[in-house]
This record gives sequence, C-alpha cells and structure tokens, in this order.
Amino acid sequence: MEINKDFLGKLFEQAVVNPRLRQNLDLRTSANDNSQRMLNALLPGTVVPIHRHPQSTENVFLLCGKIVEVICDENGNEIDRVHIDPTVGNYGCVVPQGAWHTVEVLEPSVIYEAKDGKYGEDGSETFDEFHAKK
Repeated sequence: MEINKDFLGKLFEQAVVNPRLRQNLDLRTSANDNSQRMLNALLPGTVVPIHRHPQSTENVFLLCGKIVEVICDENGNEIDRVHIDPTVGNYGCVVPQGAWHTVEVLEPSVIYEAKDGKYGEDGSETFDEFHAKK
C-alpha cells in the first residue's frame, strides 16, 4: 500500500459522504494485532467527543491539513491547545496517557494515530460515558 496524495484523496471522498465528516482506515496487520494504528481523514465541522485513553498515550502525526489538539482537565475545561500544522514545522504531538482531549479541525486533514491496546478493549471512554457512570 502506498500512501500518497491520490490515496488520501480517496479517504477524503469517503469522509465527505460520512455523516460524521471523518473516515478512518485501519492499518493493523491482522485482527490479532493488539494496537491501534490508523489514518483518520477529518473535515471541518466533525465533532470528536472529549475522550481519554487510560491505558495508553496517543501519538498523533498530521500528514496534511491543520488541526488543534485540545487537552482538557477532569471537568472538561480546556487546559492546553497544541496547534499542528506541518507547513510550519508542527507535525504532531503525544497526548499523555489518561488525558482528556478532543480535536478541532481547521481544514481538511489526515492524521496518523497510534495507541496501545485493541479497540474496544483498551479502556477508552468519552467524557459523557465517564460521567454517566458516576
């Protein structure tokens, strides 16, 4: 698989018709791969709920576009903003393990993201899910 401009264009085409305004592509080598590695095409207007990964850091690298990774405290209040724009040399970030976060999409963007643990079994949760359990 070659990840080039045409490939990303097709991923953007899928994001445009997705009601969530985003589309991910699983890059794991098999269902037995206990990690999460994916490309995620994100369009402005997509809503990524505040969430966290209590068992893993999240590595985010931006292939194209402009985004802001927003880090929140335990009450959902913004405490940090990481502007990611590869055209000015800001290529990505590492979201600390357990940190509440979301993303703001400033222009059509594709991120590569990686986390430990199998999706659905890694303890990840949204802010609303966490507070509904309280």
